[in-house]
Amino acid sequence: QEQLVESGGGLVQAGGSLRLSCAASGRTFNSYTMGWFRQAPGKEREFVASISRNGDGVNYADSVKGRFTISRDNAKNTVYLQMGSLKPEDTAVYYCAASWWSYQRQTEDSYKYWGQGTQVTVSS
Repeated sequence: QEQLVESGGGLVQAGGSLRLSCAASGRTFNSYTMGWFRQAPGKEREFVASISRNGDGVNYADSVKGRFTISRDNAKNTVYLQMGSLKPEDTAVYYCAASWWSYQRQTEDSYKYWGQGTQVTVSS
């Protein structure tokens, strides 16, 4: 079983950047596709980005393509989300998650383990 802990959230002005980290506690981190999702107030949780087990495949939601970059360091059991050109509509709780499925899947039910989330607030 994987335990996932996100960090790096905070308050940032529009146009700014943040880097989120997600540390996994299990010994099989490199067996999982890793993903980031987010949930804004009053909205459903949505897919943001995913990365394959060895990092050679990535997938992004259209809303973040070109602004966000997902990466992973299997030696550190950590996945990252570098967020740039942030907009107020990026404000949400961001969750990392682990999946047995392909990184090309974007649905929540593809992911087995979830972190508790980290708040990102972008001010205008």
